[in-house]
Amino acid sequence: MNKLAQLNTPIFWAEGHPGKLHRESWKLEIIGSCDNPLTLSWQDLQSLPQSTVQARLTSVTRWSVYGSWTGVTLAHILNLVKVQSTCKFVRFWSVGMIYDTSIPLDIAQKERSLLAWAFDDEFLNEDYGGPVRAFIPYLWGYKSAKSIVKIELMDYYVPGFWEMRGYPDSGEIEAGLCRDINDNGKLKRIAGGEVTEFSEA
Repeated sequence: MNKLAQLNTPIFWAEGHPGKLHRESWKLEIIGSCDNPLTLSWQDLQSLPQSTVQARLTSVTRWSVYGSWTGVTLAHILNLVKVQSTCKFVRFWSVGMIYDTSIPLDIAQKERSLLAWAFDDEFLNEDYGGPVRAFIPYLWGYKSAKSIVKIELMDYYVPGFWEMRGYPDSGEIEAGLCRDINDNGKLKRIAGGEVTEFSEA
């Protein structure tokens, strides 16, 4: 059992669990407002400079899990494809092309925004968005799209899967109560913005 499962981290796929996915044949397409569109294989991704960040994935359903997330920074990917000056948003598409969500370019360029493939030194499985997912600790988890197959660089904003269903377009984490998955789901209080600490509920 992997560490996210050991922690009883909730599993949720809005569009339905995709079933078994295969790392070795995974492809990630980056298109849109860039001069050098790319399609990266799993092997290509593994060859890129890797980054590990200590941070939390925090769900709008009010739970948060902390650990070491490893992948490649989105900033590095954006540099590879040579983002055009007109680009304002980064749109993620999950496997099956049903789920999508967009984040502002400046959030994508932050140092802890990753294309992540591991948690605490274990590859992510399909339950938790493997082989490769967005990890955006600055925003609610619905902005950290799972099992990404396409990144679309956009000059304008398009509401995504949950945004079309009433979730905030900004994805900004709001203050309130939240369950700390690393502490057996204990209910604690968070401030607004990226979750870096808790206070007693």
